[in-house]
Amino acid sequence: MKKIVRNLLLLLMVCMSITLSSQGQAIENPGEYMTAISKARGDMDVKYMQYLSAAAHGRKARKVEKLRAEVIETINQCKYKTTDLPKYKGDNSLRQGSIDYITLCYRVFNEDYKKIVDMEEVAEQSFDAMSAYLLLQDKVSEKLNEGSNQLHKTAMDFAAKYNVRIDSTQNALSNKLDLAGKLNNYTNSVFLIFFKCNWQDMEMVTAMNNKKVNDVEQSRNSLLRFATDGLKGLDTLKSFNGDPSLANACRDVLKYYKKMAEADVPKLTDFYLKEENFTKTKKSFEAKPTSSRTKEDVDGFNKTVNEYNEAVNNFNKTNNTMNKERTQTMNTWEAVQKKFADANMPYYKG
Repeated sequence: MKKIVRNLLLLLMVCMSITLSSQGQAIENPGEYMTAISKARGDMDVKYMQYLSAAAHGRKARKVEKLRAEVIETINQCKYKTTDLPKYKGDNSLRQGSIDYITLCYRVFNEDYKKIVDMEEVAEQSFDAMSAYLLLQDKVSEKLNEGSNQLHKTAMDFAAKYNVRIDSTQNALSNKLDLAGKLNNYTNSVFLIFFKCNWQDMEMVTAMNNKKVNDVEQSRNSLLRFATDGLKGLDTLKSFNGDPSLANACRDVLKYYKKMAEADVPKLTDFYLKEENFTKTKKSFEAKPTSSRTKEDVDGFNKTVNEYNEAVNNFNKTNNTMNKERTQTMNTWEAVQKKFADANMPYYKG
């Protein structure tokens, strides 16, 4: 029994020695200490960048849910690594600043991005829903930027306090993280202008399918106004890092919507009115007994039929052309979105 106790005491002393040794390995050089703090969260930054890259290319947060879970796990690991590091000669400012930033990132990815995923389900149901969805993205990006800036200030204060010279140029990963945030804000701003018109166009198509002329006219006027306002709004979003392709593609979409609302849709609504009048005329003609129909009645009705058939042909021609142009315009827009993302946010593998 004494031997067992003695062995347990020996094991306890060894464990205490290991613990004290690991915690007692103070880093004397302040520059090396700053490097150690930075490296402790390095994996988190890499995984975070992978998530932003994937989201930028796919635009669908739900498609990268697995990667978000990996980011959260990596954040936890980095927090443990940072917590295990000692204070620098009793100064805990840099270590705590890094822990605070890591904690912020955990909350963002665990809570805020979860809200983004949930809102994505209903974002395309209305302009207000899409606005709220993109606004949340911008607020999350702003929150991360504020946290990053605070950490940077803490690091600069630490460097100044201990006379550490800092390279003013950011590393490649930091540049990519900064670029991702700016790209997201720019893309969202352009996309919201597009979506406002696109959503109104879908509302108008629904009204057309239901042959509700008043609703079509209301949607047409709204689409024309949104397209006109959107073209003005794009003047403040001309390019991103010298690349005007996304703004130009959006401008082409809005010009198409404007032309459609001004010239094409009135032709379609005019047909609906003619169709309504034809239906009334036909009903009135057929209600009159054959024996009571005069030659003028028959000739007048036949003329109405011919005019209606011509209106049907013109309607089909206009509608087919409009749908073809819409498809081509949307295909070009989607292709430019992908090309723009590929050019300005290269796929990041870590």
